[in-house]
Amino acid sequence: MAEDILTAIHNTSGHFSKGQRAIANYIAQSYDKAAFMTASKLGKTVGVSESTVVRFAVELGYDGYPSMQKALQELVRNKLTSVQRIEVTNDRISTQDVASMVLQADMETIQLTKEHLDRQMFAGAVDEIVNARHVYIVGVRSSAVLVEFFEFYLRNMLDNVRVVTANSTSEMFEQMVHLTKEDVIIGISFPRYSARTVKVMQYCRDLGAKLIAITDSLQAPVAKISDYALVAKSDMVSVVDSLVAPLSLINALVVAIGHKREKELAATYAALERMWEEYEVYERMEG
Repeated sequence: MAEDILTAIHNTSGHFSKGQRAIANYIAQSYDKAAFMTASKLGKTVGVSESTVVRFAVELGYDGYPSMQKALQELVRNKLTSVQRIEVTNDRISTQDVASMVLQADMETIQLTKEHLDRQMFAGAVDEIVNARHVYIVGVRSSAVLVEFFEFYLRNMLDNVRVVTANSTSEMFEQMVHLTKEDVIIGISFPRYSARTVKVMQYCRDLGAKLIAITDSLQAPVAKISDYALVAKSDMVSVVDSLVAPLSLINALVVAIGHKREKELAATYAALERMWEEYEVYERMEG
């Protein structure tokens, strides 16, 4: 659905039964908690049957409760403060095995990313990166770790990679003063979306550069303005967002780019191995 779920509830409220109104009121007041409840638990909390909850989701235009729950979770991830995230997580964890819960959630986000990744979009992004005059990578706050990982491997494959880092948007603009239409900028952005990353991407779009977004949704701010949007699912875990699936997607990009530049890459790593050996960069393992 294109509209926010709370807006959908407001616009459809005139058709609700008594039980559905009770669900609507609870979601309006406590959508942060409702987002992680099963249909059965939500029904018990509100005092209606599970089937009433399912019919409520269909009444809103969803194809079932899981779709409505997903919309609620997207709303939560984009709107909650850090303190509210902690409260929600405490409700979710309860007496669960925390390690199992988090690891299982990470496996599911990778599976979802695999199933929904646009392969044509992925291949197009790889070609743009390989053929670019310069490749700029931008991502701040929690996304900065993904930028660092991506640049660490990409710089050994390409000699034109630059990370855009600064404490202010204007300083970031200054680092791209020579940007042209032959350049590519990769914007990495996950909830809560950084305004700085979006502004930098908009600036680059205005200059005619090719934009590649790595984000969690086609509705994310950077995805809407990019030529290529690569979606990696990210689940909320307390004050942090899991970046396992985004990291796996970046791994795939690195491998695909390396495959495109196989001969050059072999020569580069041969030289690096000689340097690492000469200067004893790595410890030798005995036995």
